[in-house]
Amino acid sequence: MSSRFTTEPSANSSRPATEAIYPRYALNHCTLYTGRRVLQNYALVIKGSRILDLVPEAQLPSDLPCLDGQGWAVAPSFIDLQLNGCGGVMFNDAITADTLEIMHRTNLQSGTTSFLPTLITTTDQAMDDAMALVAQYRQQQPYQVLGLHLEGPYLNSKRGGIHSQAHIRSADRAMIDRIVQAGPEVVKLVTLAPEVVSPEYIRQLAEAGILVSAGHSEASFEEALVGFEAGVGMVTHLFNAMSGWQGRSPGLVGAALSQSDVYAGVIVDGHHVHYSSIDLAHRIKQDHLVLVTDATPPVGTTLESFVIGGQEVFYRDGKCVSADGTLGGAALTLIAAIENCVRRVGIPLAESLRMATLYPARAIGVDHSLGLLSPGYQANITLFDADTFTVKGVIDQGVLAWSTTDLEKQSEPLDVRTR
Repeated sequence: MSSRFTTEPSANSSRPATEAIYPRYALNHCTLYTGRRVLQNYALVIKGSRILDLVPEAQLPSDLPCLDGQGWAVAPSFIDLQLNGCGGVMFNDAITADTLEIMHRTNLQSGTTSFLPTLITTTDQAMDDAMALVAQYRQQQPYQVLGLHLEGPYLNSKRGGIHSQAHIRSADRAMIDRIVQAGPEVVKLVTLAPEVVSPEYIRQLAEAGILVSAGHSEASFEEALVGFEAGVGMVTHLFNAMSGWQGRSPGLVGAALSQSDVYAGVIVDGHHVHYSSIDLAHRIKQDHLVLVTDATPPVGTTLESFVIGGQEVFYRDGKCVSADGTLGGAALTLIAAIENCVRRVGIPLAESLRMATLYPARAIGVDHSLGLLSPGYQANITLFDADTFTVKGVIDQGVLAWSTTDLEKQSEPLDVRTR
């Protein structure tokens, strides 16, 4: 039987409560991109907030409530490791739970359920505030905000880009110790320039379980290798704000591409990186290339300008630039990045989806619960039209948290109990 899930939010949340009157239901009539296989004529069985099983549709019990996938593509919901803001808000400007809720609600419309709010170069006090907020927020929403991404302030000022030059500074032991004390449950990712940060500090962060990423860096090939040896496991927005690849001077780009076990985030919006460079990077990095948005307040709004790093940034012709032409983040969603990978780069859809699901989950060590459609995994699921790359619905921890009118009209009511 076909059923509709109500999408009314509870009073204190951006999404419905996860306790459904029918604790078990199936999602059928869809193509499942599980992260391992592509399945047709199969259904996902969901119990509570988790995936219970994947079964042939013909084997579904006749009395099991079903959500009709209407032939759409179904994948694990997307995971964004670099999200400065969206929905008209910037995390740096308002380090509050309300900001995180707005970011989450905006993300749902483009298929993303999990993200790292990204705090760019700022004061120690703001960093402390962000760590305290994320620690508290994750107690209630551990699969929504997966941790904090500290992008800066330990960067190379020559590659600071839109970051505040006044706040770019050397690493100090007291703050490094506080980040380590917070741990990977709070701080998942730290972007720094390895040539200006002591290998001792890099090692300390990495040994604490925090993913260290090289970015906004002028590192030589050799300096980058020293950073990788100390514990750097990723590079931030590959090709952007870093020493480039030249024949006699491979730089950070060359070093990143030479290390098969180092992850690389990349912004596939057609403005930050040429599509042929994306193609080359994917051929080399394979399952270590991760889609990120580097998104900013215009996403999901009609904003034409905003402030980042103390500079006004204008949203024009699909890109975010300051008055002097410096890129200031992006106006990108992960579903758009996936579409660009498929249409412009030529990466197969199943692989493009993994770049926004399984690979980022692996990078930050949450692939035991997110990134796959598999029994025991969180039921964070995105339904989309594979022809138009239009998101049709998002299941967040077992509950249909956002959907298009079309999805609602073609189903029957299934109530969700508010806690």
